[in-house]
Amino acid sequence: MTAVTVSPKYQVVIPKEIRESMGIVSGQKIQVLTYQNRIELIPIQPMKKMKGFLKGLNTDVIRENDRV
Repeated sequence: MTAVTVSPKYQVVIPKEIRESMGIVSGQKIQVLTYQNRIELIPIQPMKKMKGFLKGLNTDVIRENDRV
């Protein structure tokens, strides 16, 4: 586990190995949220990159009669 330090301006640096493994680049937007007493950073992906990410998802689900 890697620890980072919060600067006087409340900034943190994402370690290089994490940036590279997640494909985070300079200027990229990251969503910040709190969940069960922790902070989570989620890279926001451009819509063009999201194309096809659900390919192969099983869409055969049982639906209610009013949804057919």
